[in-house]
Amino acid sequence: MSKKKLKKALRRALEQNAAANAYGTYGAYGAESAAAYAPGTEGAAQTPLNAGFLSGLGLPAGFGSRQTEQFLLGALLGAAATYVLSDEALRAKIVKGAMKLYAGVAGGFEEIKEQMADLKAEAEAERAGDA
Repeated sequence: MSKKKLKKALRRALEQNAAANAYGTYGAYGAESAAAYAPGTEGAAQTPLNAGFLSGLGLPAGFGSRQTEQFLLGALLGAAATYVLSDEALRAKIVKGAMKLYAGVAGGFEEIKEQMADLKAEAEAERAGDA
């Protein structure tokens, strides 16, 4: 699947999830009723709000269950982790990038601490000068 299709499917799933969280299921009427009341959907093709993230990909009907989606997501994450952990060069790049990120964050915190110490010293100097 191309990146563009994957991003589009993910965006659609996030929008459906946000709509489901905002409008609930309207009691016994189900998610289909909630979709009918969502703003901006008048006359649009309605999809159930509880549809999973694989629902818009045109997969066979067996792939639509929540358990199947969880299994496939776990399998993909496991395959990605296996690939990353087995490739020495990629693992070295990831560790090096993580170390650079940590150094940048730690340096940023040190800079903030230094600025706070400067502000505190200026406040103390003003207080001593007024007295």
